[in-house]
Amino acid sequence: MKSFTLALAAAALVSTPALAALKAGDKAPDFVAPGFQAGKALTFSLAEARKKGPVVLYFFPAADTAGCNLEAKMFADAMPQFAANGATVIGVTAGKLDKLQQISADTDKCSGKFPVAADPGAKIARQYDAIMVARPDWSDRTSYVISPKGDVLHSYSKLDPTEHVAQTLGAVKAFKAKR
Repeated sequence: MKSFTLALAAAALVSTPALAALKAGDKAPDFVAPGFQAGKALTFSLAEARKKGPVVLYFFPAADTAGCNLEAKMFADAMPQFAANGATVIGVTAGKLDKLQQISADTDKCSGKFPVAADPGAKIARQYDAIMVARPDWSDRTSYVISPKGDVLHSYSKLDPTEHVAQTLGAVKAFKAKR
């Protein structure tokens, strides 16, 4: 029974994402990454995106998996609200990079409404402490809202994809209300 309890505790620890290390007020590391939008190749620059307004940077574990597809669809559906509040959205993953072009255009996923970027070796995810404990070569499900000046306004880390849009949209609206 003791070994079963230990195994259960270990499984829970491995499946639990780490808490986002960057907190409100921290500087968000700038990055440039290759990606896709609507199936077309692009290069995403966080510094350039910040010039337009706040940026929602969400890390997801792996392209074309159930939770990631749901999260991408939820962000795609909310794009009019993000745009109305002056925000740019970017999804970044270190897992299943060969699927990025496909999901960027898929109507059941991103629908071409925002870019998704590749993070080979999880280099960007490491800078944001968004690494999955169970798979350190994959991104964790962590979302950030970054101000035009490059400060973290909000961070949210939870493997369940269902609250990331509400969390980040709320932070974007709060930022806009203060301006």
